[in-house]
Amino acid sequence: MKIARLVRDGHETYGLIRDGEVATKDNIINQTGVPLPFSIMDFLFEGWYDEIKDRIISTSFQDKLETFSILNPLPNPSKIICLTFNYPKHAKEQNYESTKEPVIFIKPRTTLCGTNSEIRCPNFVKQLDYEIELAVIIGNTCKNIDEASAKNYVFGYMVFNDVSARDIQMQDKQFTRGKSFDTFAPCGPWITTSDEVTDPENLQMTTMVNGQIRQNSSTSNMFINISSILSKLSKVMTLEKGDIITTGTPEGVALNNPDTPFLKDGDEIVMEIEKLGKIQNTVKFVA
Repeated sequence: MKIARLVRDGHETYGLIRDGEVATKDNIINQTGVPLPFSIMDFLFEGWYDEIKDRIISTSFQDKLETFSILNPLPNPSKIICLTFNYPKHAKEQNYESTKEPVIFIKPRTTLCGTNSEIRCPNFVKQLDYEIELAVIIGNTCKNIDEASAKNYVFGYMVFNDVSARDIQMQDKQFTRGKSFDTFAPCGPWITTSDEVTDPENLQMTTMVNGQIRQNSSTSNMFINISSILSKLSKVMTLEKGDIITTGTPEGVALNNPDTPFLKDGDEIVMEIEKLGKIQNTVKFVA
């Protein structure tokens, strides 16, 4: 199932998406009698989705998706953990090598924004870049898990753009500040539950900027697979329900590619991952 955070006429809600139609929280309450919570985080991770998922087949989807604006799916995750250099061709274009242990950084949740929103970048940034990534959503809190059981802790997946100020990143010689500006993590457009993604490590992924393909790869090219990522991270920190873990980007970013320009004001970015949908965002440079 696809689950989205939505707004219409100034009122925020959430709902289930099927074939371009929506069953909102209120629709589901009226049809099932289950008193769903106000918060999408509670709905997803406190057992309410499990309460109603067997009744979805008999639930009518009464609204058109185009009548809503789509927000970023998770408003307040505890952590956003991002891998880097997990696609060997991307590592190579940056003069690195992929390693068997995950190289990570953490983005603040204020970076999150949804599809059709602006990526608002300060004017002092001169090298703005994009990175399409498969994001994994943790469904149950876990610590010290093994690889065999790791995917049992995955709630679902979404598209994620790890927007990066490369000049800041190179100046600092580390990742955090250059990737932590507000709106530097467009994601969504919704969460696709894990039962709908039978092979998350075999999904086509594409980035287009102003209609031109910049990244064209597959999650099959990940160096460390999802189960190993989750197991290794859980040995470092507790993974909490609602955490977002991004799994790295393939080749084709602007950094170190002289024929590929950095993002500029007004650029339109469309990122799509097979089975998960697409996000589209506009770059806006601001004072």
